[in-house]
Amino acid sequence: MTRSPDAPGQEYAERCYRSSGGIGGGVLLLALAAWLGGDAIVSGEGDTPWLALAALLFAVPLIIAFTLRPAVWAGEERLLVRNPFRTITLPWACVEAVRAGYSSEVLADGAKYQLWAIPVSLRQRKRATRRQASGSQDGPLRAPSDQAIADLGELAERCASNEGAQGRPSVRWAYELMVPSAIGLVLLAVLAAVI
Repeated sequence: MTRSPDAPGQEYAERCYRSSGGIGGGVLLLALAAWLGGDAIVSGEGDTPWLALAALLFAVPLIIAFTLRPAVWAGEERLLVRNPFRTITLPWACVEAVRAGYSSEVLADGAKYQLWAIPVSLRQRKRATRRQASGSQDGPLRAPSDQAIADLGELAERCASNEGAQGRPSVRWAYELMVPSAIGLVLLAVLAAVI
């Protein structure tokens, strides 16, 4: 069992969905920001170090929010969706559908929530469709995102009647990322006006 950091009282089965491409891209972007920003802070002259600090304060939380943060945890009682700026807890009883078209999403209690951690790849979907049509068994017959959505849909149907799966959706905003980024943006605007 793995424990979600956003729901300390809830234990989740070994079902955590994350985008490996997003994580890899985020690590590279953070390394690039540290290299360029660090160089500007250390060797910059005049207002350059302050501009670099403000730019890092603005950019780093955004990079983390859009690349490293998105995750989906599926347990026996609920689906926990961590998107860039909010965390949504969805008890299975309120989940109406889990689907993937051009993006992955879950419908719950009359609202639609995107699943940033399960990106849809149309190329992988076409490749899986070609394999299925040709009868080839040398690879998966479903795109990974479509398989993840199918697994979540089956879990929603199976667990919706559990006693602990009852309730309404709850949303928590990620102020720990929004506030530093907003402060960085204000500092950049002030420094740009002063310079």
